[in-house]
Amino acid sequence: MKKKIVIKFSGKVFAMENVKLLKDYARFLVKISKTYQPIIVAGGGKIARHYITHARSSGADESTLDELGIEISRLNAKLLIYALKDKAYPHPPTTLREAKHAVDSGLIVVAGGLHPGQSTNGTAALIAEKTNATQFLNATDVSGIYDSDPNKNSKAKLFKTIEMKNLKKLLIHEDSVAGGYDLMDIVALKIIERSKIKTRVIKSDIKTLEKAIKGGTVGTEILISKK
Repeated sequence: MKKKIVIKFSGKVFAMENVKLLKDYARFLVKISKTYQPIIVAGGGKIARHYITHARSSGADESTLDELGIEISRLNAKLLIYALKDKAYPHPPTTLREAKHAVDSGLIVVAGGLHPGQSTNGTAALIAEKTNATQFLNATDVSGIYDSDPNKNSKAKLFKTIEMKNLKKLLIHEDSVAGGYDLMDIVALKIIERSKIKTRVIKSDIKTLEKAIKGGTVGTEILISKK
């Protein structure tokens, strides 16, 4: 049986200017699917934030905005499914139970969000837990977890490893409104911690992904207590 690996892709992968990039990722996923079973969770990205901002200005409540973001992430998931053709499960699962059923098919599975109030990072962690995945890779716009925002601080320090308790402290002030999720959220961390899911935050780059999948040291590994 192939090892299952959950990979969360940021919405940037699905941006209009990245049509070729999405096809490159599709080819890469087909290649690695000969050895592993990739389970992808698509983020909403700029498009989701665009819709959420407009809807918020019209007075939509946060749970409605969450649902809007979920719809956009599922559309992104469909773009990758179309690029993967018959190698992918034909539609994004909408529940954890359906995600498990999709994974049991042996095909590459591409999901978007599942539940309001939960980031796609939380969704990815839940799917990793439900399917007993051997690894969760959070492929982001930055190279891993830093001690401060590297987009704002050029001297930000990249952690090669970080203990769960220290990561929680870093994220305690993170935004929890719809469209505000970025690196990880507390819900995702709790799931990773309780099921001791091997997790790494890495740059969303094909070479980096391949190295991480094969057990290489890239990005930031989240260390979980053995207790």
